[in-house]
Amino acid sequence: QVQLVESGGGLVQAGDSLRLSCAASTRTVSSYAMGWFRQAPGKEREFVAGITWSGGNTDYADSVKGRFTISRDNAKNTVYLQMNSLKPEDTAVYYCAAVAHIGLRTSSDVNHWGQGTQVTVSS
Repeated sequence: QVQLVESGGGLVQAGDSLRLSCAASTRTVSSYAMGWFRQAPGKEREFVAGITWSGGNTDYADSVKGRFTISRDNAKNTVYLQMNSLKPEDTAVYYCAAVAHIGLRTSSDVNHWGQGTQVTVSS
């Protein structure tokens, strides 16, 4: 069973930066691509970014492209999401996810979820 634990959320002002971390409990996570999704109040959960565990290929939603960067540290079984130039519309609960392969962008494609971490961006 893969367990994913997010950290790094918080309250920031517009224009600030945050880095989220997702620690996986087991090295079997190396068989998955990893990603971040987010869910704002009253909205559906949406894809944010994805990365292959071994190849380093990345995928981003248009809304975050150029502002967010996904990366990974295989030695630590950890995935990161660096978020720069944050906007109030980035406010959401951010979830780490394990998926079968990069390019999968819907919640139904996710094999394992983290518990989520709140990011709030004030204007």
